[in-house]
Amino acid sequence: MFMALLDTTIVNVALPSIRTSLDASEATLSWIISGYALAFGLALIPAGRVGDRIGHKWVFFTGLALFTMASLACGLAQNDLQLIVARVVQGLAGGMFVPAVTAVIQLMFPPTARGKAFAIMGSVIGVSTALGPIVGGLIIEAFGAPNGWRLVFWVNLPIGVLALVTTVFLLPSGAALPQKAQVSRAGIDWLGLLLISAGLVALLVPLIEGEDQGWPLWTFLTLAAGALLVVAFGVWEVNVAKRDGSPLVPPHLFSHPAFTGGVILALVYFAAFTSIFFTISILWQAGLGHSALESGLVSIPFAIGTILGASQSDRLAKRLGRTVLVVGVAFVTIGLIWIWLVMLLTTPGDLTNWHLLPPLFIAGLGSGFFIAPNVSFIVATVARSEAGGASGVVGVMQRVGSAVGIAVIGSVFFGTLTVTGPGTDALAIAFTHSATLAMAVSAGFAVLALVLVFALPKRIAGNGQASAAG
Repeated sequence: MFMALLDTTIVNVALPSIRTSLDASEATLSWIISGYALAFGLALIPAGRVGDRIGHKWVFFTGLALFTMASLACGLAQNDLQLIVARVVQGLAGGMFVPAVTAVIQLMFPPTARGKAFAIMGSVIGVSTALGPIVGGLIIEAFGAPNGWRLVFWVNLPIGVLALVTTVFLLPSGAALPQKAQVSRAGIDWLGLLLISAGLVALLVPLIEGEDQGWPLWTFLTLAAGALLVVAFGVWEVNVAKRDGSPLVPPHLFSHPAFTGGVILALVYFAAFTSIFFTISILWQAGLGHSALESGLVSIPFAIGTILGASQSDRLAKRLGRTVLVVGVAFVTIGLIWIWLVMLLTTPGDLTNWHLLPPLFIAGLGSGFFIAPNVSFIVATVARSEAGGASGVVGVMQRVGSAVGIAVIGSVFFGTLTVTGPGTDALAIAFTHSATLAMAVSAGFAVLALVLVFALPKRIAGNGQASAAG
């Protein structure tokens, strides 16, 4: 789980090196992050269903093996297209093995211990995403920009090989699990998966490529087609459910208004959260001329805050209920608005990591409070019998939110980037201006998330259900 989520952010500090080494386009930089996140999200639900049928151990093994090979391919890429394809495959593979992690926790641990196990997993998610920029910066600093970005991907190879070996001997097979998952005989909704995949890709392509291409007619037509495909997906899912089939996303889940609000919250929060270091990494290196390590070190306050927040989130959630989520998103919102104000009011050449230390720590603390318990609160809005399907939908929306956030932020950042003259000052002014606008959009996502968090229940009862609506 750490490796899969680390790869959502570790690549951020490598983007300027990739841009120089491969002469990559600005759209490519967005695709490297968004393509991974979208593929990851789209694989989650079908991988979970296949695991229920044939056993999670071997789905985990297959996904992990493919992830390791895709990491090798990313480091060997010689051009934009090769790297994007390898990253998409890497995302698909991550989406294959991650559901097995949650499934095995669900099946192996009794209810009394399951909460702690999931809290540890939530902490791993928060810490891994926060540490990504630091680890990437250290690798590039040690091995140099031309080869360092390749090693950012290859760091997965020894971990992947070790995990594959230990999987064979340590992970229990389906027959050895103390409980058995309830398996639907209706199979996987492949047409639904095709419709939503095509719809989301059709929406993302113009968002990422539009600015680079000058927003030609095809971008608007593709956006319209994407919206129609998403609508068609909704209609198809309703029809599948009426035929007593097994829809990819059970439509009746959205009959719960609180669940609908929670799903939108997951999308919006991850759009804000994932895009922070995309903006800062490019500004710090390409705009202000700092090294990859210096760029990674900027994220240390956020990482420390995340670790502290995540370590206390389970205890605080039991004591404070939904308030811990409200405080978490409020801290993230305050942190992002603070960063935006620093970028807006500080002379570009004078901007240092010390300016960002307090707001990043506050945002990290809030992120730690939110990320670990948020899924439990969203899933608590539906019946216990629907918890599995609800968890899958939330996981997908988190990854889709990451993809959409990077697509929008990348479009704003590069779409407003105009260097008006020679010299480092002109470069710093241009990149800081674009980063300020991009951070304003991230802060806007966070404000919306703060409003949506009140859709969740005030508390989760001992049986995992909402005890009071907000």
